[in-house]
Amino acid sequence: MRRKPPLRSGWNVASWLNRHGSAVRLAGCFVFVTLAAVFVGFAPESNLIWVANGVLLAYLLLAPRRRWAAYLGAGFAGQMVGALVVDPQWKILLTSTVFNLAEVLIAALLLRKRATDLPNFTDRAYLARFLAFAVLVAPLAAGLMSSVCSIPLMPMPFGVHVVEWTVADGLGTAVTTPACVAIFRARFRKCNIPAQDWFYLILLAVLSLGGLSQARAPLAFILYPVLLLILLRTGLGWASMATLFVAAAGSWFTLRGQGPFASSNTLSPLEPSILLQIFVACAMFMLYSVSVVLESRRATERRLQEIAALHNLVTENSRDVIIIADFDGNRSYVSAAASHLAGWTREEVLERKSLDLVHPEDRPRVVETVLGLRDGADGAMVECRIEKKEGGYLWVEASLRTIRDRTTKAPRGVLNNVRDISERKLAEKKLQDAYQAVEALAVTDALTGLANRRRFDQCLTTEWRRGMRDHRALSLLLIDVDLFKSYNDTYGHLRGDSCLKQIAEAAQDVVSRPGDLVARFGGEEFAIVLPATDRDGALQIANDICAALRSRKLPHKGNPGGIMTVSVGCATLVPHLGQGSTTLIDIADEALYRAKRSGRNRVCSGEKDGVTECGRETDASEQALHAERI
Repeated sequence: MRRKPPLRSGWNVASWLNRHGSAVRLAGCFVFVTLAAVFVGFAPESNLIWVANGVLLAYLLLAPRRRWAAYLGAGFAGQMVGALVVDPQWKILLTSTVFNLAEVLIAALLLRKRATDLPNFTDRAYLARFLAFAVLVAPLAAGLMSSVCSIPLMPMPFGVHVVEWTVADGLGTAVTTPACVAIFRARFRKCNIPAQDWFYLILLAVLSLGGLSQARAPLAFILYPVLLLILLRTGLGWASMATLFVAAAGSWFTLRGQGPFASSNTLSPLEPSILLQIFVACAMFMLYSVSVVLESRRATERRLQEIAALHNLVTENSRDVIIIADFDGNRSYVSAAASHLAGWTREEVLERKSLDLVHPEDRPRVVETVLGLRDGADGAMVECRIEKKEGGYLWVEASLRTIRDRTTKAPRGVLNNVRDISERKLAEKKLQDAYQAVEALAVTDALTGLANRRRFDQCLTTEWRRGMRDHRALSLLLIDVDLFKSYNDTYGHLRGDSCLKQIAEAAQDVVSRPGDLVARFGGEEFAIVLPATDRDGALQIANDICAALRSRKLPHKGNPGGIMTVSVGCATLVPHLGQGSTTLIDIADEALYRAKRSGRNRVCSGEKDGVTECGRETDASEQALHAERI
């Protein structure tokens, strides 16, 4: 269902002002300009300063350019109405009002060359432009135009008329425009000021009436500190309005020949008004000067609050623990993330020194890193283990940064960002284990589990160099399965693979020293590297391997003995310069070839010069083999 709009409970002032704000501001311009014209028009002297132009200029400086025509119309109507209330000579008033509007328009155009230029009397460059254009150039231009057009009707000399017009309008603009701009910008949205602040406003009114109505006691300058108090307590808007009240009161008494400004021995009737406006202008200058300092201070405070809020946002929500400490380990700041890292509270971490929670094995490395920062390094990274509150240790990464003195730039502390890297360390360990597993697969024969040809080549090269350095013998056994092709043809490849595994197990049962290596050399061939082993020891191991395999009694119909047997070639050398590890392989391979050629199922040893010795099983062994075959 479609919802009905809510009924209006009453008249909303704020919404009404938002809808009719432009009309309200135009009406306000008319009223204020009218009151200013009436106030000056009732003065018994014609040399009082003209403030109506300053009020209208304030409206133009704050209003959009597209509405200037409307404000000029309201200002024209206000000045005409105010002047007609006092003097019914409308033709003369019409002429002067036209020149007043021309003066205001000239000043506004010179001050607002762009539509985005808004008045800023706290800026020295803008203040200089305001004094030059609005206080001097525009009143002088309007005074010249008015004097030229009014020469036949002027009761005073041309120059005097120009000076009076320029001084009266310039002083009026200098005092009224900044005050009105401050008042209009304030808008007094918070009119419910505290009672103690009303006391300062009432005090100002009493002192103004008492100090500006008599000349015996110099009380006028007591108004300055009261205006400052009003500025500090209520803001520039109320202080500017209070200054206008002082100007109105001073003008009232001065025009009636009362007060400190009218009692002076003046040479011209213009001087009392000039002295009064200088007094008021000094008050406005004082207020704006203090406002500049206060605004700068407020801007700094806002910036500091933003920085503090951002700092709290980052530190309180960061997963990293932020610690500030000196080089002796005394901590001055710990972020809230400490309780989520190792279970310690912020207060508990603050009470401990920097190294108290570090694992004893990691402390020397951490101390060395901190000493490097104290000696001038800008930053460092260190990984260490810290103690957890519930027990055990936690891997962390500490990003250290040197804190330097602002003036001397000397190191005075450490900024430490601590991050939990336990998951990364676990991942690194898994990766390392996987790498080691891959490395093991790369050097392991998949069928037999022995070292493969790659691992054999690495080991033989290493042991050859070690034997060359230590001048010790190095032996190599090459083992070949007898009639293995016939075995595969008879029993199948799966039984052949099982047979190779049995041979590998038999060799590993015999070769037990940690430094020895049993490897699959290729196909049905195996190789055994025997470091620090002489010829007799190598022959003994070879015969033991043959006996271990025979004891397994693996059936092989194609073999003369009826069981699986192997042939072994043995080579022994003391490595020396001019030879390579391949020399040992060539000798062992030649010995293996002789064992095969001599009838298989035997061990032969060989040397580089071709001297060989073949060892065949004893007659008793042969008889045992024949008995088993029968």
